[in-house]
Amino acid sequence: MAEQGLICVGAIAGAFGVRGEVRLKSFCAEPAAIADYAPLFTEDGSRGFTVRITRPVAGGFAARLGGVETKEQADALRGTTLFAERSKLPSLPDDEFYHADLIGLEVRDTGGAVLGRVAAIHNHGAGDILEVRAAGQASPILLPFTRAAVPTIDLALGRIVADPPGEVD
Repeated sequence: MAEQGLICVGAIAGAFGVRGEVRLKSFCAEPAAIADYAPLFTEDGSRGFTVRITRPVAGGFAARLGGVETKEQADALRGTTLFAERSKLPSLPDDEFYHADLIGLEVRDTGGAVLGRVAAIHNHGAGDILEVRAAGQASPILLPFTRAAVPTIDLALGRIVADPPGEVD
């Protein structure tokens, strides 16, 4: 499983009702598809869950997770992120990427100078932003994840070519 990698697909928002159901938030393009990728795992891979969506609810789904039978067990999972095996997820078109594929990639400017490595990807509603950290730099570089600012992504070489808007210190 670790060789294939795990991709974050959702999170448990807490118990739903008193019979062991959880409120499940899906991060999938097709939210209900989260159940198709089961078993879902905790981030460290130590626990796996089968998933059965019981009904849509505000902000996600009510769902039954294998091994979760009580409200207390469901409450104990509040905040747990859920991951699926990469092999269970659909292939993406050439111009789309799973965030996990981008984390850790080296980022160079169009002249070949190393800017750093992708540390995180943020989305505050206006599109994805790459957080690039360089050794010795106190502040990260924040790059809009657009074709203009990030014209080349080469997963095979583990490299991103960026054309940052404005000057990068």
